[in-house]
Amino acid sequence: MKKIMLNSPVGLAVVIASANVFAGGFALNEQSISGMGTGFAGRSSSADDASTVFGNPAGMARLKREQINLGAATLFAKSDISQTRSTFGGEEDGDMVPTTTVPMGYYVKPIDEHWAFGVGFYVPFGLITDYGSGFAGRYYANKSEVTTLTFQPTVSYAFNEKVSIGFGPTINRIGGEISGMVANPLSPGRNDGKLKSTGDDTALGFNVGVLVQATDQTRLGLTYHSKVSYHLDAKTKVTDGIFNLLGVSGRSYDASLDVETPESLDFSVTHQLNGDWTLYVGSTWTRWSRFKELTIENSGLPPLLSGQLGTISEEQNWRDTWAHAIGTTYQLNNQWVLRAGFSVDQSPANNTDRGPRIPTGDRKVISLGAGWTPAKDVTIDVAYSYLWEESVKINETSASRGAYSAQYRNSASGLGTSVSYRF
Repeated sequence: MKKIMLNSPVGLAVVIASANVFAGGFALNEQSISGMGTGFAGRSSSADDASTVFGNPAGMARLKREQINLGAATLFAKSDISQTRSTFGGEEDGDMVPTTTVPMGYYVKPIDEHWAFGVGFYVPFGLITDYGSGFAGRYYANKSEVTTLTFQPTVSYAFNEKVSIGFGPTINRIGGEISGMVANPLSPGRNDGKLKSTGDDTALGFNVGVLVQATDQTRLGLTYHSKVSYHLDAKTKVTDGIFNLLGVSGRSYDASLDVETPESLDFSVTHQLNGDWTLYVGSTWTRWSRFKELTIENSGLPPLLSGQLGTISEEQNWRDTWAHAIGTTYQLNNQWVLRAGFSVDQSPANNTDRGPRIPTGDRKVISLGAGWTPAKDVTIDVAYSYLWEESVKINETSASRGAYSAQYRNSASGLGTSVSYRF
């Protein structure tokens, strides 16, 4: 994604294009609660329940009974912001990510000894940040909210007891909202204007996977999640401050932008050590190097603001990233299985171009979980994860927006639960 053109006075494209990164910085990959308990180390090879529709569609061939899986995960995030310096002053707001709950649901039905059908509903990307209008870096970031909802019908085919494949087209709905503060060029830092942009689109992608039972104890899985290309039609509304003085407060402007969320490749291994212990290892590669820069062309603005907001170009220079995980499960008895995992995840942002809208760094995650089967056909899974990021520095300078610098240290806790019912 070399260039994005946006005919509006705000960088909605920055938020939407960056939604997955911020999820990578704060979220916990909430598409499976059983997988969350092992740090998603065996995402492509475990195929423990119907959530394999997302993890690896080929895993549906391992599920011998019709089943449904419903769950949700809640994220509690915190940012410690310190050493703040701002040309126009403001608050050092450390509560920028509100508590968020993410739902998920899956259904799988075996058709015969070879074919299985399934559907999934999940949230692959998401971002919510809210600094407030008095934030010291308000001209670079204010409120941002982006969510992608995915529906995935899926089929799998087992060639034999050892090899299966799976494929599912994805129907993806993206919606974004961003509110920003605009500096008053006549009196910077006072009587700020405010703008709000909203946009949405639906686009197609696909997931494909292969699962191989290499030995009686070892299973290999590989899953490819495609890129998804969006074209958003958006609206931007300006209010307050300088817009009142210019007599344009309350007006709306048309906007459009093209955005691609990147492809990823996940490989994992599941190895049964003995009757009680199972080991999982996995790695995920994401192609973030597509996103080099962002150029925004704005039109229809009052002459006094056209110089400030007419053309905005921001270097991103993101890199491809790797995430690695290791996890284990212990079968305590017929009713209980215990889980644990540890993972590391790179940030695609570099130290030069990182901004307050995506202040994320490399992270580490510890996960714990358990599965309880109180009846033959019912399993309840719970999981808890704690992540912490390296400390990162933000240093922004602009002739129209002033200077803003700060140090960020992010952390988060995630709690999830799901219920599986087998027919």
